[in-house]
Amino acid sequence: MRGSIVLLVLVTMLVSACASQRPTGSSTPSADSSDPSQNASSSSAGRTPPPSVVPPAARPSISARTGTVVTTSTSQFGPVLFDRTGQAIYTFDAEKTRTPTCYGDCAVAWPPVLTNGQPIAGGAVRQNILGVTTRRGGATQATYGGKPLYFYAHEGKHEVLCHNVIEFGGRWLAVTAAAGPAPT
Repeated sequence: MRGSIVLLVLVTMLVSACASQRPTGSSTPSADSSDPSQNASSSSAGRTPPPSVVPPAARPSISARTGTVVTTSTSQFGPVLFDRTGQAIYTFDAEKTRTPTCYGDCAVAWPPVLTNGQPIAGGAVRQNILGVTTRRGGATQATYGGKPLYFYAHEGKHEVLCHNVIEFGGRWLAVTAAAGPAPT
């Protein structure tokens, strides 16, 4: 019984860690995903976008549709990047290049947006600035505007709880379609 209580307290602390560090004036999250049809994961590899996400002329061949879909949706900070399932996507301002520096405990709290193949743009996301980088160990991580992309592990779908939050030596920022930080 005592072990269960300790575990419950630890889980509660982890879930509330980022939310307790939000800057003053942050509001309760609410986002409306344009395509919440897939399950959550830090890798949406192997999934294909619905026809409505990619215009017919820009659709990759069936064999090329292996990348994670990165799209836009509304949030309390305006339109920002999400995956197809409605999970918010962030950048880490301590990373000045496409080389990831978030590993270990950082990557547990902020899992990288992984992909098998070139990520696929949806919504207002610009395909020409959506790319990839290789993480230590060989995994392929999505980038946008040359910066590695991450999820926050303790957010639900359609939540943006950790925009403008400082953790692991840098500021975590929700990303706009223009590849900049969302307004605070």
